[in-house]
Amino acid sequence: MNIPILIPAIDIIDGKCVRLTKGDYAQKKVYNDNPVDMAKEFEQMGFTRLHVVDLDGAKAKHIVNEKVLRGITASTRLTVDFGGGIKTDDDLQRAYDAGAAMVTVGSVAVTHPVQLTKWLGRYGAERLILGADVRQGKISINGWLEDSAIDLLPFLKRYVDQGIRNVLCTEISRDGTLQGPAIDIYKNILSQFPHINLIASGGVGSIADIRALAQAHIPSVVFGKAWYEGRITLKDINELKNE
Repeated sequence: MNIPILIPAIDIIDGKCVRLTKGDYAQKKVYNDNPVDMAKEFEQMGFTRLHVVDLDGAKAKHIVNEKVLRGITASTRLTVDFGGGIKTDDDLQRAYDAGAAMVTVGSVAVTHPVQLTKWLGRYGAERLILGADVRQGKISINGWLEDSAIDLLPFLKRYVDQGIRNVLCTEISRDGTLQGPAIDIYKNILSQFPHINLIASGGVGSIADIRALAQAHIPSVVFGKAWYEGRITLKDINELKNE
């Protein structure tokens, strides 16, 4: 079976590795006090990608945990994509300077679309990921604290037409719930934009969910809580690869 690219997630608050439920900062659980050590563990297990989210930065609207990102990229060979608080040219450059291979941009795509178009021209589509965080079919911004009036598919079309190829789509109501990913949404996206690299995020609770994403031909998947809670193990992943 061709399984999706598996991308473990490290979400950071106060320099610690945490997970939220449905994007609610009040529902925070700390899983590791040292995200750098966590990243090293992922690398030792054979993962090559890592999704890092600066939740403090998303809330503050500027990068906060740059030092943690730098520590991860200096201590591992993981290909790291980084998001959270990327609002300005300086934020973006700081993320790249700290070692991020790719940067996820969501809120700016809603509030300052000309800025994202400029970044596409300057850095290239291979170094940017369009963050499409969805709640009830609408795009949410600023760490999921604000909902916009923008529908998902027109939002994606605007930027795919401009050259965006990497899209990270999170169904907020599923995120951190372990209740399964929004596969119908992802299938609909790929039916409209078959050539993008779609990264599914939110709701993965078991290896069966990853199998279902594979069967739906979803290219990549981010997962976090299911791993930290022991619901997905390296043994599960290796067995799935051999199916």
